[in-house]
Parts: sequence; C-alpha cells; structure tokens
Amino acid sequence: MGNTFGHLFRVTTFGESHGGGIGVVIDGCPPQLEISEAEIQKELERRRPGQSKIVTPRRESDICEILSGVFEGKTLGTPIAILVRNQDARSQDYDEMAVKYRPSHADATYDAKYGIRNWQGGGRSSARETIGRVAAGAIAKKILYAAAGVEIVGYVKRIKDLEAIVDPNTVTLEQVESNIVRCPDPECAERMIDLIDQIRREKDSIGGVVECVARKVPKGLGDPVFDKLEAELAKAVMSLPASKGFEIGSGFAGTLLTGSEHNDEYYIDEEGEIRTVTNRSGGVQGGISNGENIAIRVAFKPTATIGKEQRTVTNTGEETTLAAKGRHDPCVLSRAVPMVEAMVALVLCDRLLCHYGQCGLSFQSKLS
Repeated sequence: MGNTFGHLFRVTTFGESHGGGIGVVIDGCPPQLEISEAEIQKELERRRPGQSKIVTPRRESDICEILSGVFEGKTLGTPIAILVRNQDARSQDYDEMAVKYRPSHADATYDAKYGIRNWQGGGRSSARETIGRVAAGAIAKKILYAAAGVEIVGYVKRIKDLEAIVDPNTVTLEQVESNIVRCPDPECAERMIDLIDQIRREKDSIGGVVECVARKVPKGLGDPVFDKLEAELAKAVMSLPASKGFEIGSGFAGTLLTGSEHNDEYYIDEEGEIRTVTNRSGGVQGGISNGENIAIRVAFKPTATIGKEQRTVTNTGEETTLAAKGRHDPCVLSRAVPMVEAMVALVLCDRLLCHYGQCGLSFQSKLS
C-alpha cells in the first residue's frame, strides 16, 4: 500500500478508523526546529470530528502524543513519531457493512485487491487516516514559514451550487475560522451552513470545492517533466479521501481564453524582481514556482456513506439494499480545509528541501 509520501521530507501514516489509533512517522525533518504538541494540536482541532453541527458527531478529542524525534522542544533530525489514540469508535454500527458493500465506497475495491478488509468504520480508507497528514503538515508549515516566510491558507470556495467570493491574495486564517463551514465570505457561509444542515436532516450528503493559496513561495521549487510542482500538488491533494478534481491557476476556465488573454505578462517590480502582471499560471510555470502565489482548487464529492436506502450487493454476490448506520459527515468540506493545507505544505516543504540540496544552499542557516 502507498503509505509513504515525499522525497526528502517523508511521511508514513498508519492506523485504522476503529483500531487502537492513528499516527505518522516523519523522516527528514531538519534538526533544531522548535515544535510542540500544542502547535500540532491546533491543526488537529481544525480537522477533528464533532466540532460543529454540520460534521460527524463522533466525539474524538484527537490528542496527539509525540513519541520520538523531539527533545527539549526541538527536533533532533531523527524520525518523528506522532500518535493519536481512538476513543469513541462504535464498531457495532458497521455490523451490516461486514457483508454489504457501501455504494461508491472502498469496500468492494479493497476486497478485490486484498481479499480482506477492516469493515469497521472503513478501516484504512477512512478519513481518520488524515490525522497523520495534518500532524505532519503542521511541522511542514513551520519549516516553510521559518525558512522562507511561506503562508498557506485554505478555505471552502463552493458547496454544491453556492460559491463564495474570495480574494486568495488577501484572505486570512482569521476570516476562514470565523464560522463553522470555514468560508471567508460571511453571507455565503450562512447559506452553506443552512444547506448542509438541511441535507443532514435528509440523511444525504453534498460536495464542493476547497481553494488553497500558498503565499511567498520562493522561486525555483519543482523540477521539469515528471516532477513538475503542479503534478506533485495534484498527486498530493488527489490522494485525500473523497477528492475528485484538481485545478491550478485558471484551471479549466483557462480553456475558454485565447493565448493573448491567458498569458501572464512580465514586469520588473521596484525591488528589481521579475513578476507577472496576472497569475493565471497559478504560481507555477514549466513545473517550477515563479514567485507568485500558488493557487489551487480541489473538488470533493458528496460523502459516500449516507443514511438513505440504496441498492447494493453483498460480498457473496447477492443483491440487497443498505441504509448505512454510523456517524458521518453530511459534507466533508469544512474538515477538508486543514487536510488540503497539510498536503500543500508537505509538497512545498519537500520541494524546498530538495531545492536546497540540488543547489548546494544551506537550509539550516534559515532556521537558526
């Protein structure tokens, strides 16, 4: 299974939804970076279940424990292991799903590949696996900010047909966190919350789009051909549960423009730096960052597990129906925001370390 991500900054996640816990091992983190459980916990709080009426009511505190790699508040340069123990699993809610496949879920495909699956809460395919990603992302964010001043802000751009008006160049974390749906457009946020609550009462689900911007990204990150920065970002966010689409810069809307309309013309700013007048490239050209803001969008499908009765089959090939029990998000978007931020941070941190290694630069001096 593809449990490890990254080149130099490598993360390996482990654990199942209803097992003993979820965790991550981070290898390649530079030494002497100040980090604490409280800083990681702050990010996990944004991802955890039970935080509002529009997400799953599963009650997990998701308290993280740093098991290795940190001493007296600083990283050692050795593997960092972080564990979050499961506390509120209700495995009995999934008894029926031991034999019945949930439509559009990973049940049937896991059985087809491995011949065995943990059917309690979805096992490894559960979104609880992203705890490890978010924990690692907290460390990656700190490295990026310490080394280059990089800021990463994600937010809910659209839910179903409700689309927010947001300027990715100026949006702040405070604006994003000002409401439970994590949409920085207050008027649209209220409509989104009402829609999600309505869908929840109907035992159904809806999807939408998370937009994420990385500001102050250094020039030169990424490599040509197979390791283009946008390709790395696409793989990262498309590995998230329920993700179904990726765009960078103008995305699919750019196909409606001519070359003269779409091209980002150059100019020299007051500091003598090459800049672009527009940013339809989304901060990446030729697979390499150009110093402009990196702006991506990720589409998330409606949650697969719903309470409405649907047609399905059993693992012995018999046709049946299923109205899933358990506690599930009617919409994953608000909790997906920190997940997307984490994956963007993991990619940029990894590429930054690779860039310093390729170019013979001193990364450690940036942290000291």
